[in-house]
Order: sequence, then structure tokens, then C-alpha cells
Amino acid sequence: MILPSVFKSAPVVFAVKDTYQIMVPVNCEMVMWVKVGDKVFYDDVNGVLRSAVNVHRMIVPMELLNETKEYTICYRKVVERKAYYSITEAIEEYTFQFKPIVELPIHIYHLSDTHNKVHSPIEAGKFFQDNLDLLVLNGDIQEDSGKLENLDVIYEIAGKLTEGRIPVVFSRGNHDMRGKYAERLVEYTPTHEGKSYYTFRLGPLWGIVLDCGEDKVDDFPEYGNMICSEDFRRRETEFLQDVVKRAKQEYQAEDVKYRLVIVHNPFTYTMKPPFDIEQELYNEWAKILREDIKPHLMLCGHLHDTTVFFPGCLYDNKGQACPVVIGSNPYMKEKDKDIFVGAAITLNENHINIKFTDNNGNAKEAIDI
Repeated sequence: MILPSVFKSAPVVFAVKDTYQIMVPVNCEMVMWVKVGDKVFYDDVNGVLRSAVNVHRMIVPMELLNETKEYTICYRKVVERKAYYSITEAIEEYTFQFKPIVELPIHIYHLSDTHNKVHSPIEAGKFFQDNLDLLVLNGDIQEDSGKLENLDVIYEIAGKLTEGRIPVVFSRGNHDMRGKYAERLVEYTPTHEGKSYYTFRLGPLWGIVLDCGEDKVDDFPEYGNMICSEDFRRRETEFLQDVVKRAKQEYQAEDVKYRLVIVHNPFTYTMKPPFDIEQELYNEWAKILREDIKPHLMLCGHLHDTTVFFPGCLYDNKGQACPVVIGSNPYMKEKDKDIFVGAAITLNENHINIKFTDNNGNAKEAIDI
């Protein structure tokens, strides 16, 4: 795929609520907008085009892009931005095809905990090849947020695997909260009104992205007084309760056939100290999922493993609502070679198929649910 030299990667089309957030990382100053059919959507702030940014974001209605099945990125390089008579170059345009999710089966590839690895996760993520429908990046894609170049890993992986042609769902991991750029992560990743938790709808699939924040108490010395995840999780609980109140517009909406939870930390499993935090709150989350939302599957990372926790198993400590897929292992070894394992998931009409696959194309395990 030939891209303009000013793009760091192909555009990434993130699914958030009932919109797509088309995000493009760039290496020079420019203004940008996207054309979908005869509609134009700008990267602006209250009518002012943004140029001094590393990642551009254009928000478009899902329904419109699903119908047109293509979008055109337009940009002008900025030579000099001034109060009067700014100097820009001519408009350049690049059109990308888009494949919306409209029916079953849905082929999903799940990656988490890549921790700055790029090549092996990309190779693992090619398992479905051109049949991939949805890419899930489920936290700790970068090693941390201490360097801006770490955030480029998100786009390098997603851009190579999707080429801007299919939707991506992103969730934040605990390592993403560490480093001086953690407070600016909202500028580089999809959010709903600045929040890292939200719902989405892709054809017959409804999903909810949750965010556990950090994995130890706020005053843990490692964090150096930079974390307030406890209050963050309280606000997120209110969000979960509100989703239940709007059930008819969310997971009980017409034609929803699958309900999916995406969260980096498998909070229904109680780990040993100091990771055994928020027992009461996580029990409440589990109860809401179990009694109200009733998802078919929960996708997680964090544990650096590939397995499925079934309800009632040894690792079900809070009453799981559904099977929990732990879907990435970044530290496998074979003959001194690094092997990255992710999860290839197919939502079929009457069952779910899960395969754990590596960067050599091998399927390590197959599970039908």
C-alpha cells in the first residue's frame, strides 16, 4: 500500500458509539479533513482547523461510512501559520476503501500486551488475511507512555493490519497510564467525549469497552503520586449503570446478535496482593454484566497468557457472566525465537470459535463455545 510520505501509517478507523473516529498520525504540520460521499468532516476545534498535532482525528457517522464504503483523506501542509495570510501548500487527497461489518460470521483478531513489539504481533494478526473484519487492540500496546514514539506503535500495528479498510476497537491498559504522555493519551487514541470507556455497535455486534485503570492502589509507590484510578472507576460504574438504563438503545437494540466486553484487566479474577484491589466495585461490575448485559464473551489481556476462563472455573472469583478469553502472550519462546500469540475469534450464527495463533501462522489451540 503506497501512502503519502507525510503519513506515519495508514489511517485507522476506530469504532466509538455510533461513529467512526478516523485517525491519522503525521510527521509534519498540516490541516486535515475527510470526505465521505458529499459530506465533509474536519479536524477542527470550534471552527479552527488543527495543525500543530501529531495525530489528526475526524469523526464521521457510522451509518454514512457504512453506506458509502469509502472515504477520502484531504490535507494541506502548513508552511507558516500566521495571524493573517497563513501559507499552505495545495490540497492533496487519498481515497481509502472501507468494509463495514453487516452480517455474521465476523472474524476478529485480538492483540494486547504487545509492549512495543511490532513485527511479531503484526504477523500473528494476519491470521485471517483478507477476511479480517475487526481488529481489537486491548491495552498495553505500547510499553508505556513515557515517549511519544511509543504511541506510534498503536498506529504501526493497526495501520499495517487494517490499511484503513476495516474497523478497530481500542481499549487502554494499565501500562498506558505510566509516563509523562499518559495525560495526553486522549489526543492519540479514540475516546467518547474524552472518556476511555464507551459502547459501540458494528452490524449484529454490540460491544462495551471498559477500563480498569491501574492494577494496584493509587498510593502504591511505583506510581509516584500520579494516579487517581479509584475515583475514575467510580465514575465508570455510573456509566455502566447508565448503559443498563438505556438497554433498549444499547445491548437490547434490534438485530443485536452478539454482546462483547473488551477490557484489558480480567477483573472477575482476583489476583494475589498487591493486585487484589477494588473487590466490592469489581463485584458490582460483574453483577451488572451477569444480571443485566449478559454478554456472550469478554476479551482480556494483562495476564500474558492465552486461555479461556469459563464460568465457575478456578479463576472465576466474582461470578463471570460469560467465558473470559485471555488473548495475548508476548513472551512465548521456541528454539530461542520470540513467538507472539494472539486470539483469532469468529462469531458464527450459532457458535463462537476461538483459536490462539502465533506469528508463524500456527493455531495453538481451538475452542468452540
